[in-house]
Amino acid sequence: MAEVLVLVDHVDGAVRKPTLELLTLARRLGEPVAVALGSGAADTAGVLAEHGAVKVLTHEAAEYADYLVVPKVDALQAAVEQVSPAAVLVSSSTEGKEIAARLALRLGSGLITDAVDLEAGEEGPVAVQSVFAASFTTRSRVTKGTPVITVKPNSAAVEAAPAAGAVEQLSVSFSAQATGTKVTGRTARESTGRPELTEAAIVVSGGRGVNGAENFALIEALADSLGAAVGASRAAVDAGWYPHTQQVGQTGKSVSPQLYLANGISGAIQHRAGMQTSKTIVAVNKDAEAPIFDLVDYGVVGDLFEVVPQLTEEINTRKG
Repeated sequence: MAEVLVLVDHVDGAVRKPTLELLTLARRLGEPVAVALGSGAADTAGVLAEHGAVKVLTHEAAEYADYLVVPKVDALQAAVEQVSPAAVLVSSSTEGKEIAARLALRLGSGLITDAVDLEAGEEGPVAVQSVFAASFTTRSRVTKGTPVITVKPNSAAVEAAPAAGAVEQLSVSFSAQATGTKVTGRTARESTGRPELTEAAIVVSGGRGVNGAENFALIEALADSLGAAVGASRAAVDAGWYPHTQQVGQTGKSVSPQLYLANGISGAIQHRAGMQTSKTIVAVNKDAEAPIFDLVDYGVVGDLFEVVPQLTEEINTRKG
């Protein structure tokens, strides 16, 4: 059976959930081979083996932390040359898409980004995408070279499937470009205790209808009751009510959670483009004609200042 490379996203050996989703999808295409790079790479092997990795290629070097992107591209290129995979899968983060694009260029291969599903095809992997603000679903395959595909987080349920997970050292020679852009400093982001927006299974967002930064406490309380991430529409962010890092939309972040709750968001195309692939969408808006209601699975026509606190209280009550 053909092997499929999966680039591991981890922090000092702690594997992030999107990588486990990639391993689940990779098993549809062949035998997953994980590529873990940087500090703590060897520590990822146990979790990766539990989720289907037949092999784990590791390489630790200071370059992965000290320089941007290119060292990882060098390493992934070395892995492709060693394995000759049927495909290379990378998570659709900002960094992941840059790595994938640079790798595809080096390999002379086709690139597909932001896939929401993968299927095995007779002529190679087929990637399912949601395009034009999720107005269409397309199925595409790479026709030249080794397919390089980035997949949106929350596109697949994580499934354990124990495999050998044999650890092998990857031999990497860094290119001259690897040290072209150096990291000169880092500032730790203050933790909210909430999940990362693009990886969260549940997202609770607020828009213009929240009517002020101080009122986002209602949105945060609902999110915390569900263990969810907090998002915001462009209107709310531009008004200075919530950080730009939490903007959901075409010019913000794309999310694809199991559950998306939109509060006081009209549903402009800019916002819809960033959340339409959510599995279940719920909206609260006092305007019964708001475009968001054309999209939702469940809609509540009502004042969010009345509905949201009641919903939060009911959720907390049921949690006991």
